[in-house]
Amino acid sequence: MDLMNKIVSLCKKRGFIFQSSEIYGGINSCWDYGPVGIELKLNIKNFWWRTMTYSYSNIVGIDASILMHPLVWHASGHVNAFTDPLVDCKNCKHRFRADAVNDNKCPDCGGELTQPRNFNLMFKTFMGPVEDEASIIYLRPETAQGIYVNFLNVLNSSRLKIPCGIAQIGKAFRNEITPGNFIFRTREFEQMEMQFFINPKDDEKYFEFWKQERWNWYIKLGINPDKLRFYEHQKNELAHYAKKAFDIQYEFPFGWQELEGIHNRTDFDLKNHSQFSKKDLQYFDDETKEKFIPYIIETSAGCDRTLLVTLIDAYTEEKERVVLKFKPFIAPIKVAVFPLVNRDNMPEIAFNLYKKLMKKFKCFYDDKGSIGRRYRRQDEIGTPFCITIDSQTLQDNSVTLRDRDTMEQVRYNINEIENIISSKLEIDL
Repeated sequence: MDLMNKIVSLCKKRGFIFQSSEIYGGINSCWDYGPVGIELKLNIKNFWWRTMTYSYSNIVGIDASILMHPLVWHASGHVNAFTDPLVDCKNCKHRFRADAVNDNKCPDCGGELTQPRNFNLMFKTFMGPVEDEASIIYLRPETAQGIYVNFLNVLNSSRLKIPCGIAQIGKAFRNEITPGNFIFRTREFEQMEMQFFINPKDDEKYFEFWKQERWNWYIKLGINPDKLRFYEHQKNELAHYAKKAFDIQYEFPFGWQELEGIHNRTDFDLKNHSQFSKKDLQYFDDETKEKFIPYIIETSAGCDRTLLVTLIDAYTEEKERVVLKFKPFIAPIKVAVFPLVNRDNMPEIAFNLYKKLMKKFKCFYDDKGSIGRRYRRQDEIGTPFCITIDSQTLQDNSVTLRDRDTMEQVRYNINEIENIISSKLEIDL
């Protein structure tokens, strides 16, 4: 079984990720996060959010609506340009991206293919009781536009001055033709984007700054730097809005693929929204007395892809166990508490400690099965610390603290254990 199959199997077995609508046969390329998966996802989002909006004094956050005025997507270019060229098989009716087919024969049945035609990737829906052209709106294919149309609102209400950034985490939707590789490419996904607004003359400086900052973030997340690289988009690969673009790529089991994009979007977005909305989106610099439409340096990360990378990077097979070696601060469960046996007041002491710790950490209590099996279950979901109440606890009030990675067990006084775990879970922003 290859690595991706092992991870997909582990995700279902341990409650990370399930196929959406599985009891009905599932729906292609849509996934549900289970009890452990949602904790991991929230921890990743929280780390990103705290990094962006707590670590930099000139970055604030918003949460824009998924449904937006349809003119937003005309201004952004998505209505006309957000397309993939498609071909259909005249025989079996299967559909393919034109750039994924090597000749004019269907990869599935060998039939003749149609000429390529453009297919827009946005999901359409209708607002209001009448389903006609006037009521068409779109599920947003990216979160960035919600930031751009709120640019002046945020600046005026927050009293920010350029250079400054606006961060957002939110769902986006794309009717992908070739989704796949588990949660790598899906039709419903979550983005973590920050748009940094600058004076055009400073674009090179801030582009390099954010390239390095975003690289450093993945190292702090615990990703192996040997599995990361920068990839520069060539001129024929650049999006219509971009002056320069780099991807941070990760070496997935299926090859090097994009994890995050850093783009110099120039003034394309604000200029277009100014034109379509008839609102002046220029910025006046009090110090230099300049008036200009800001350039934008975009950092755009996929939350689901980042989660997949943490799973792949943490997955470790050892002689007698499978273990997910997450950085402790993003682990779904921080500490598990076990009574060694269910007698002699050990369960009562263990459960009271669990209730105390759960007010501060995401904890798990387990008194079923051998202690070895209980450790293995926690290893498979990446729990960094396990506490065991045993017969010595009854004598001197000490407990064992087991380290996930080394499996080393050290005794501490039960009253010290909360502070010790806290110190081991500190986040380096």
